[in-house]
Amino acid sequence: MKRMKKFIALVLCACMFTILLSGCASVGDGKRIIRISHAQSETHPEHIGLLKFKEYVEENLGDKYEVQIYPNELLGGAQKAIELTQTGAIDFVVAGTANLETFAEIYEIFSMPYLFTSEEAYHATMMDTEYMTENVYESTDEAGFRVLTWYNAGSRSFYATKPIETPEDLKGLKIRVQQSPASIKMANAFGAAASPMSFGEVYTAIQQGVIDGAENNELALTNNKHGEVAKYYSYNRHQMVPDMLIGNLKFLNSLSEEELKIFEEAAALSTEVELEEWDVQVEEAKRIAQEEMNVEFIDVDVQVFRDAVSSVQDEMLVENPTIQSLYDHIQEINSQYEDAEEGN
Repeated sequence: MKRMKKFIALVLCACMFTILLSGCASVGDGKRIIRISHAQSETHPEHIGLLKFKEYVEENLGDKYEVQIYPNELLGGAQKAIELTQTGAIDFVVAGTANLETFAEIYEIFSMPYLFTSEEAYHATMMDTEYMTENVYESTDEAGFRVLTWYNAGSRSFYATKPIETPEDLKGLKIRVQQSPASIKMANAFGAAASPMSFGEVYTAIQQGVIDGAENNELALTNNKHGEVAKYYSYNRHQMVPDMLIGNLKFLNSLSEEELKIFEEAAALSTEVELEEWDVQVEEAKRIAQEEMNVEFIDVDVQVFRDAVSSVQDEMLVENPTIQSLYDHIQEINSQYEDAEEGN
């Protein structure tokens, strides 16, 4: 029975890719189908934000476009979905900045530990759409796609099968990190053994003792069930990494000025909805993890963790001069919020 289910799933997947790659991009009534891929579930804040995107586009351009959203990596993992977006087989994909580093070096900055000193500074940076478009989002034009907006993926912290209260507790632990050189350097600087792997492999890897833990936001504990196998979540908040909604550049350039404006407004609205839903779901995830999964949340001295990886920032700036200007811009924003906090 299991083999039969697996076979059926493979057949369906193959059929879906055949349809995508055949270039069939319209339905019977002549509407252009807009396909969006992402890796999260239908209840995740990003999916809920994309539903707003769909609603707004179809309300204003429903006579021309039908938006179809494919969650749960139905169209492949992030890297595969990006490639499909490059070719135009699909139109949009939500991807982490770590996946974009191979297309534009500037995206590496988001893997820098403790780049942002507060969530307020992080949000202020990302909400400056004009600056981000001119200095970051257009950097992938040559690759055939461009970012339209960002989604909050919270702050990343360590969780494991044993408590982590200081950097010394990480020494010798095998910790899954994103497949990003900067994230690998960061984990190693903490004294951990960095283990880059696909996010979908993390649960089983922890369960089987292949790794001791991982690093991510609170939703990973509940949405991905990691709280079943890792009972200690330490709030060291080493990264604040956004997810990006990227679109096929050829498609975006084919839109009229009025149509492009609608798509841009839809993207901005999807971010507003996602941000609100994120805050709600993080609180609920923490409650479920504590009360139903018996996960212990540990508050730590963040400064001690920050000091342990300060050399990683310096190394990244030397090795990748592309990020210097954006780094300086973010430091100015960081200082504004630090000054405001001191003035209270």
